[in-house]
Amino acid sequence: MSIPLLTVLGRMTLAFLTAVGGVTAFAFQAIRQGLQPPWYRQQILRQVMEIGYYSLPVVGLTAIFTGMVLALQSYTGFARFSAESAIPNVVVVSLTRELGPVLAGLMVAGRVGAAMAAEIGTMRVTEQIDALTTLSTDPFKYLVVPRLIAGIVTLPFLVLIADIIGVLGGFLVGVYKLDFNDAAYLRNTMDFLQFQDVFSGLVKAAVFGFLITLMGCYHGYKSRGGAQGVGMATTSAVVSASILILTFNYFITEAFFAR
Repeated sequence: MSIPLLTVLGRMTLAFLTAVGGVTAFAFQAIRQGLQPPWYRQQILRQVMEIGYYSLPVVGLTAIFTGMVLALQSYTGFARFSAESAIPNVVVVSLTRELGPVLAGLMVAGRVGAAMAAEIGTMRVTEQIDALTTLSTDPFKYLVVPRLIAGIVTLPFLVLIADIIGVLGGFLVGVYKLDFNDAAYLRNTMDFLQFQDVFSGLVKAAVFGFLITLMGCYHGYKSRGGAQGVGMATTSAVVSASILILTFNYFITEAFFAR
């Protein structure tokens, strides 16, 4: 291996470790600040509306069409083995364990993470964050902590709604297109569903909410270089949040379901 290649690999490794260290330090500082009063309740409520209420349409549409497609695809595969009765089971377990939390997290990351990075990044490059410090207001307490709290609290509710809407989508396709008996479909769904399936999805949602808001706040808070820096922060927030969602999804699944 040549020396220039080793140099490049070394620089990439150091840059990666520096980024991980920066995000970790930022996260611990935000958590420490979040555990100490005062809390800006109006800011928290505002972020709950931004993250939760205004994300309902995109999350709902994603969930219902995911449930419908999942029912159709399951029928196509299971019909080969005369196992059509397992379709309700597959739909509800897939949605509550995996597809509901992951797809809702990715949708919220694209909508909310980008908006947070852009808003905080604009405040950074226009020196509004420095102005908060001058006015004896902790920028972490005012900008970062309310978003983290709102993300952790709100995303589980979004995922729960997405699970219900997704199962409804599978029910509509199963009953009105695939000619399932509606009572039998619902009975199979409820009999097969377990508390652990729903609970694991809600735990994932809370973790994803923390990751999405953390990445949005971190990249916005650290942005530099005017409009171009804000644009790069917005892109980095969405990409990093999406990667972390998929990564942590595996580890949480391993923790809940590995035998």
